[in-house]
Amino acid sequence: MQWVLFFFCYCLIGWIWECFYVSVRKREWVNRGFLHGPVLPIYGSGALIVLLCTISVRDQIGLIFLFGMVGATLLEYVTGACMERLFRVRYWDYSHLPLNVHGYICLPVSLGWGAFSVFLVQGIHVPVETLVLGIPDRMAEIVAVVCSSVFAVDFTLSFGEAMDLRDLLARLTDSNEKIHRLQKRLEVVSAFAEEGVLQYQARREARRLSRKEFLEGIMERQRENRRIMLVELMEKVNEYMEAGQEKREELQKVKAQIEQEWKNIGALTNRSARRSARLLHRNPNTVSKKYAEALKQVQEMLKKKK
Repeated sequence: MQWVLFFFCYCLIGWIWECFYVSVRKREWVNRGFLHGPVLPIYGSGALIVLLCTISVRDQIGLIFLFGMVGATLLEYVTGACMERLFRVRYWDYSHLPLNVHGYICLPVSLGWGAFSVFLVQGIHVPVETLVLGIPDRMAEIVAVVCSSVFAVDFTLSFGEAMDLRDLLARLTDSNEKIHRLQKRLEVVSAFAEEGVLQYQARREARRLSRKEFLEGIMERQRENRRIMLVELMEKVNEYMEAGQEKREELQKVKAQIEQEWKNIGALTNRSARRSARLLHRNPNTVSKKYAEALKQVQEMLKKKK
């Protein structure tokens, strides 16, 4: 139970630090983290990893730095990779920093974890440990159970929001791809339509000339030849009209699909989208490789709604 309380203490401390840091940068209050409550599990987990890795070397600063850095870095990499694989987004990204590994970890942050480990073991944990160990066992069990229950509910709600965000981005990405395909399809249809207009104008001119020649030589031509010419002209007109009708039908199909995709853009108005918006507000630096375009659209729309 005492280790559980250590976890929640450092979740709270991490949340206070993150909210302060991000709020100052954004110049507005930001409730940071994956969860709704004042906890950041990555800090609580990181602190426990550091404490467990350094139990046998608590008096050796160099080893605290090394062991803490390695343990926390491994935790950050595994957590980041698993969350992106599950939710298709990154809630932190170090791709812009030097010596990063897949954007999940990087040397500057790892060195920060090492310094944090020393600060944690040699400084912060001393009063925290004294406070927690001073709580009676029965009371520690009650507090740990209550905190764990609240944490479980919060995690369930936040997990649902993250899945809603993933589904929303997937739908928007699919819609974007369909619209791009429709745009290309419309360009092709438009090219054919434009070519058809030119062909129609050419045929109309040819028909005018043919009729002129026909009228000028009507007395010199035999009845059968005139019938053949008229039949040929009529066939050409019918072919053009049939081709033109097919193009109009194709355009109507494209228009209908565009209208359908336009309706899908209204996805931000539903409940799942609002839940996704809350998660993005808590994590303004969220990025996604797979759904980059859709995520950018959602973030821009959320900015307009403010």
